[in-house]
Amino acid sequence: MSEFKADNVQVAETIQSLWSGYGQILRLNLIGSDIPSVILKKIAPPTLVQHPRGWNTSRSHERKLRSYQVEITWYEHYASICNENCRVPRSYFSFTQNNEQYLVLEDLDAAGFYLRKSTLNLEEIKVCLRWLAHFHAIFLNHQPDELWEVGTYWHLATRPDELAAMKNGPLKDKAAAIDRVLNHCQYKTLVHGDAKVANFCFTNDVKQVAAVDFQYVGGGCGMKDVIYLMGSCLSDEYCEKYEQELLNYYFSELKQAVKHHHPNIHFAMLEKEWRSLYALAWTDFTRFLLGWMPTHSKINDYAKRLIEDTLRAIEQQ
Repeated sequence: MSEFKADNVQVAETIQSLWSGYGQILRLNLIGSDIPSVILKKIAPPTLVQHPRGWNTSRSHERKLRSYQVEITWYEHYASICNENCRVPRSYFSFTQNNEQYLVLEDLDAAGFYLRKSTLNLEEIKVCLRWLAHFHAIFLNHQPDELWEVGTYWHLATRPDELAAMKNGPLKDKAAAIDRVLNHCQYKTLVHGDAKVANFCFTNDVKQVAAVDFQYVGGGCGMKDVIYLMGSCLSDEYCEKYEQELLNYYFSELKQAVKHHHPNIHFAMLEKEWRSLYALAWTDFTRFLLGWMPTHSKINDYAKRLIEDTLRAIEQQ
């Protein structure tokens, strides 16, 4: 860590292991440096993969390797475009050593974003929706060069095994059609791709937030991030109850951000298209769950209602 002019480097803690044992995230203390600590993401794929759900395939392995390269690319070439309204960790540098990859990032805890939450109330989720709105506005019409062409970890082209595992039925039959509509929307942005509550870091007053984990960032409709965030921290009852309030808030923030970053965009047309894709995006994610883990708690009454709405709309086209 000579870049930081530290007298010594100490491992302060192991924050977490990466999914399926592909490495670790560590906090390092930099003794004698102006920067007291950094986060080190060590990517070291195991010889024997142990997937928590049993999806130990070469396709799964290659997808994960690609996701880490995408994340490194994101931090090297895209993260600096973000501003304080969609805060992300600063990227210091990355390197490869002994077939292992290392990514050195700003320690968000030291920057004041040290609070993590598993559930959010209405005002707290709006803080995250505001982050998403500004992120989507900044990257509107931005080409996902060297990122995922289609963002999110569940999109159909990367999940043929899960599709094959689904029970036969209307949703499985229409999966490709749903995917096409989402991927061919007129207004595209970069989506975070894994915008669950666990990937947001809050200030102590929960008034500001930063996001981490950009392995599945790529092109697409902003609704993908919105539905995934809501599903990660709200019950089906609350999703049903506050759906319109939360969507209205997201689009009000998006409107202001788009006006600032892309004043020539016809926002009313964008909002109309993305609102029409809300149920479709939620249905697309549920399609993945039904193949990956059909007993998942997110396959609830709210999700089933949106599936019915989506399939009915497709039949009427």
